[in-house]
Parts: sequence; structure tokens; C-alpha cells
Amino acid sequence: MWKEEDNKLTRSFQFKDFRAAMAFMNRVADIAEELNHHPWWSNVYNKVDIELTTHDAGNTVTDKDKQLASRIDQVADEMIIK
Repeated sequence: MWKEEDNKLTRSFQFKDFRAAMAFMNRVADIAEELNHHPWWSNVYNKVDIELTTHDAGNTVTDKDKQLASRIDQVADEMIIK
């Protein structure tokens, strides 16, 4: 579940392995480009941490972040998450 705090939405995802985590990130990257709204994220082995905030709105959570979070959840639901 997404957590909203410190003017950002955050969520961690854990996958079977590094390859699955990278496949997830590639799919999310395509969505981010489509929406022209890009996450801050990090990846270590099978874990992906994502933070969403809207810089143009003074680094606060906006509908853009909520829309991207929803789309990310759709991708995560389609993939096998450990």
C-alpha cells in the first residue's frame, strides 16, 4: 500500500529476483513517460522503492502522483510479487 507522508507517496515492492524487479521498472518507466511524470526510485537486487511528489506544485502530492501510483499498482498486480 502507498503511504503518504512528508509530502510524498511512498511504496516498496519486492520481486522474485533482480530480473523481475528490472522488468517492473521498465514497465513503470514507459508509463512515467506517457504521463510525463517521473518517480524517484531505487533498486537493490529484488527490491524497488518508489517516491512520488510533484515538483511543479512545490513538492507536494497531487492528482498526478495518485494517477501514477494507481498505474504502478496495476503493473505490480500483473507481475508476480513475492
